[in-house]
Amino acid sequence: MVSEVDIFIRLTVAFALGGLIGYERQSQNKAAGLRTHVLVCMGACLVMILSLNIYHSVQGLTNADPARLAAQVVSGVGFLGAGTIMKEGATVTGLTTAASLWVVSGVGLAVGGGYYSGAFYTTFLILLTLALLLRIDKLHNTGQITTLVITVKNMPGQMEIIGEVLGGCGVRICDIKIDKEADHSIIISISLNSSEQAGINKIAGNLLAIEGVISVKSK
Repeated sequence: MVSEVDIFIRLTVAFALGGLIGYERQSQNKAAGLRTHVLVCMGACLVMILSLNIYHSVQGLTNADPARLAAQVVSGVGFLGAGTIMKEGATVTGLTTAASLWVVSGVGLAVGGGYYSGAFYTTFLILLTLALLLRIDKLHNTGQITTLVITVKNMPGQMEIIGEVLGGCGVRICDIKIDKEADHSIIISISLNSSEQAGINKIAGNLLAIEGVISVKSK
């Protein structure tokens, strides 16, 4: 049976470890940041504590499985992680943040079960992995960031068509901004990662061929 004092200690540790990982994600302006990771870690920790205490309270009276309640955390966090994954043209973003949410729930379960050494070391490895991935990503993305300003008529399905064209060109979308104009047109600013200006010119030509596209400018 986990005592009241141990419950407070474990939840506090889960708060701290989840906060460390969440702070790193928030510093990178990710969808799931500090609060989300803290809540997931503490929630997983509390579920694990409940599993242990419920098991001890009915031990010998029934064939209870102490891992059954905690196991639902692993699958349940998957739905939360799916909300951070977005597809932008040929690029899928948010996978790392979704994975960090999943693994931080594991950290919370470890803390709730009293496995502090594993939780601390896993947190260290998570932070190390996220930092290394960021540097490796920057090494591979050596291309120039170019912003295309696309003016299109306000027609249904325009973003899907533009996304398909960009996906076919194989470029990476870094950012998208959409502004509506008073004349029933839409201005879409898309930042692309490309190392060749000739490639950008070809992309602009392909976009101009789309019905409803008024102009394409690069800056």
